[in-house]
Amino acid sequence: MFRRSLILPLTAAAALVAGPAFAHTGHEVAGFTSGFAHPIGGLDHVLAMLAVGFWAGQTGGRMIWAAPLGFMALMIAGGALGMAGIGLPGVELGIVASIVVFGLMIAFAFRPNPVAAAAIAGVFALFHGHAHGTEMAGDGSAALYALGFLAATGLLHLAGIGIAMGLQKLQVARVERLIGAGIAAAGLVLMVG
Repeated sequence: MFRRSLILPLTAAAALVAGPAFAHTGHEVAGFTSGFAHPIGGLDHVLAMLAVGFWAGQTGGRMIWAAPLGFMALMIAGGALGMAGIGLPGVELGIVASIVVFGLMIAFAFRPNPVAAAAIAGVFALFHGHAHGTEMAGDGSAALYALGFLAATGLLHLAGIGIAMGLQKLQVARVERLIGAGIAAAGLVLMVG
């Protein structure tokens, strides 16, 4: 069972190993380790994936699973497009826009039904998945690479859920909303930079 006491240290570790902005270096990689490292290798992915989990945890109910699973399902689809060399316009813009949108949904405590939440998360996940997939080397194991980036994404989602649920126990809705505003602001900074 995932221990709540590990959430903050794992989140801090993910933030420390994240690159300064983007995890998309243009070099090709392969295998589970490379796939796992890609989402935590850039602040853009870390913020977006933590935000999806945080939004899900903040909303509660079936949303706890709907948004993260919707994200991961369509991230795999985007990854498959990237691995196949099928272009997707505006990938970097879609990634940073996801940070802004997820941050705003947290800041305004937007609570859609679970199907809508999964669709919203999934649309942005296509961009994240495409970025992961284009980093995959042609001679590597696509399945292991995809499993790696899926595992890292799931852990980041769980960390976000845990942080939101912990804050809810403290009954600090303002803090949750400030965190959302901060995530959105970080997305705008990445967009401009």
